[in-house]
Amino acid sequence: MHPTPSPVSAPPRPRARQPYGAAHPEPVRTSPTFGVPRPRRAHAPGVPPTGARLDLSGPQGARLRTAIASVHRVCPEFRPAQVMRRGGHSMVLIGTVGRGPALAKCLLDHSPEQAERFRHEIAVYRTFVRHRPPVRVPRLIAADPDACALVVERTPGRPVALQRHPLEPPSHADLRAVLGAVRRVNAWQPPAGRFEAQIDYGRRITHYHESGLLTDRDLGDLRKLLHGLARGGGRGQFCHGDALLSNVLLSPSGVVLVDWRHAGWYLPGYDLATLWSVLGDSPMARHQISRLAQAAGRDARDAFLVNLMLVLTREIRTCETAVQRAMRDPAPAGESERPGRMSSGEEQRLLLRRLHDDCAMARRAVRAAVGTR
Repeated sequence: MHPTPSPVSAPPRPRARQPYGAAHPEPVRTSPTFGVPRPRRAHAPGVPPTGARLDLSGPQGARLRTAIASVHRVCPEFRPAQVMRRGGHSMVLIGTVGRGPALAKCLLDHSPEQAERFRHEIAVYRTFVRHRPPVRVPRLIAADPDACALVVERTPGRPVALQRHPLEPPSHADLRAVLGAVRRVNAWQPPAGRFEAQIDYGRRITHYHESGLLTDRDLGDLRKLLHGLARGGGRGQFCHGDALLSNVLLSPSGVVLVDWRHAGWYLPGYDLATLWSVLGDSPMARHQISRLAQAAGRDARDAFLVNLMLVLTREIRTCETAVQRAMRDPAPAGESERPGRMSSGEEQRLLLRRLHDDCAMARRAVRAAVGTR
């Protein structure tokens, strides 16, 4: 990238008030259908109360019962307390195993693609048992690849950000900790055969071009950079694969990285490109990331730019889907009229504008890099 990032033309996003549920787990509701004996001793700080009751009524309750049953088949000692995240594909529960806090993740959508990704995450945690990475990761407690259920230690700490694209940039100390952890992961050399390449770059570029997300010139430029990297014999780099600030916890004992579903081999700079893409409100952080990405020379710069174009294109596609969904399902009347708060659709449209500006900036850098090949 250019030494000094250009300012984006989109207006800065307002500091919207965080809705309840984004920063906190879903509240526990009492229900007579399920209960866990209350402990006699108070739970430790950061550990959910094991005597809580979960609401198992209605359609959501049926999904919760299915998730709990799947987790109990692999880890009968897990005592659920709260629903931390409930998505379309999976559910994450907070609970305990013995006296220690734990997280249980269960796949709800058993499509081949989702099941393969879940089993990959289990394989990563199993590899970490014998081959520890240079950063702290949650300890594996139990896993079942066939049932797609996973139980890991719930590590203490606060996430660096609560959103994928944070409204406020991280502090200098937090950013330094994140970049230090990412660089240690990228420098790690796991045993041969333990991890595979996670992206077929040629196929991904062709797919984005056929989908209308990349222009003909983008296609040619990116292929030229890939060809140059192949001729240079550049090595791959082990990456976390989803190095969002929300996947980085700052604990008293150091940095903890969570959510290793996409870990594996990439072109160098993929994690840095991910961080660059979500730090649109922090030009100084982007400048620092760009300098790190180019420090190893021309090949490292070109690999970073290829990664950046693909990451930004993916973010644009995801954001466009969110905007379309918001248009189909608008917020309830009065929801977006609260003082100082914008509707989710407006926030997504502003984010989409910024991402297009970012992609134009990356496109100019790619064309400049092609000229040096």
